[in-house]
Amino acid sequence: MKIQNLCSYNSIVCQYLAEMRDVEIQKDRMRFRKNMQRIGEIMAYEISKTLPYTDRTTQTPLGTSVVPVPSTQPVLATILRAGLPLHQGMLEIFDNAENAFISAYRAYEPDGSFTIQFEHISTPPLENKIVILSDPMLATGASMVLAYNALLKNGTPAHLHIATIIASKEGVEYLTLRIKNNNTTLWVAAIDDELTSKSYIVPGLGDAGDLAYGNKK
Repeated sequence: MKIQNLCSYNSIVCQYLAEMRDVEIQKDRMRFRKNMQRIGEIMAYEISKTLPYTDRTTQTPLGTSVVPVPSTQPVLATILRAGLPLHQGMLEIFDNAENAFISAYRAYEPDGSFTIQFEHISTPPLENKIVILSDPMLATGASMVLAYNALLKNGTPAHLHIATIIASKEGVEYLTLRIKNNNTTLWVAAIDDELTSKSYIVPGLGDAGDLAYGNKK
């Protein structure tokens, strides 16, 4: 699996990420969602460079112009609910893309342990298509692998792009061991060192879904 870390070099993504981590700026949910969307747009732009292109001849008022355009649109998939702003940012770039939505959540036990529960998936056929699977936080990696396996029931993609804002080293290793498809690229804005006993990334930013949409039960 190839890894593309957008904050391994100077990029405006780093500013948006810094604001998302900031406990004071986090109080503004609209800005939190907007920064997530902005990062989604930039990731989609970077991914667009890897797509196959074909030349299109366009008639202008004064002549014709030959312009390379993507020969295919990716399928944009995300895990509800936290992934929605990141997904929307990508949809702003790939505005004619097909979309897939996966419902998965952490089911906690009284002792604080949890399992990832899968509930529902809505997706077009995926065979030989380019798929971008997004979720803002890659903690243990379990929900991402669960989503990936659920998508495979609808066809094997020609290439899978996994897009996340913050990943833990443990989560990246988990993905690498379990998604062995060579046609897979992980796009990330930061890889943090620590994962707590409750599977929160440190320094991370907290619960992305709660920060974007409010606390849940």
